[in-house]
Formats: sequence, structure tokens, C-alpha cells
Amino acid sequence: MKKYSTEHEWTILDGHTASIGLSAYAVEQLGDITFVELPEIGTEIAKDDSIAFIESVKAASDVYTPVGGEVVEVNEELEDTPELLNQAAETTWIYKLKVSDASEFDTLMDEAAYTAYTETL
Repeated sequence: MKKYSTEHEWTILDGHTASIGLSAYAVEQLGDITFVELPEIGTEIAKDDSIAFIESVKAASDVYTPVGGEVVEVNEELEDTPELLNQAAETTWIYKLKVSDASEFDTLMDEAAYTAYTETL
């Protein structure tokens, strides 16, 4: 199941590993993405902390982690082709974490709640 944060990141939890990317709403707001700064593998991060950085033709933005843990994998394709996020935001993950507290996943919004949330912005 995919869940969303108020900072517009999505998360899919598979066992103790979370795949994290940007929502289609966030990508639409950013416009054409031109650069993605990926986190370092092995980085320990707490929920809601900034972990990556994205630049687009419209803006520059931090990526916040919706759950805490240790970075175990990054999507290196994004270094050369950041526009993958524009082409498939909801399926292109940015990084994966070994989650330190799986209950944090339960605090995120499901798709219906997230859609309702974005309609208030």
C-alpha cells in the first residue's frame, strides 16, 4: 500500500524497507525537474528531516523523509535522467530506507486522504 506525507512524498513499505518518491502533485508543482541530489547510502535519518534536494525550472526543493531509518539504496538513474520523475512520479523511487520504526508508516495518509489534502492547497 502506498501512503503519502504532507510534504508530498509517497512511501511503499515492504517488510522493513521503504521505497520513497515524490507525488505526482509535487512534481506538477515543480515543473520540469533538472537535477536530483541523492542521499548517501548509510545515512541515518529521522522522520520529517530533509534527505535529498531537487531542482526544477520553477523552483528548488528539499525532499523530506516520511519515515526514519537508514538509506540502503538510491536511484542512481536520477543523476543522469532526473526527468524520470516528470515522466512517472508515482512509480519512480528516489531512495530506499531500512525503516527504524514501522509504526511511522501508519501516520501517513492513504491515497484518498492525500487527494483530499491536496484539494485544500
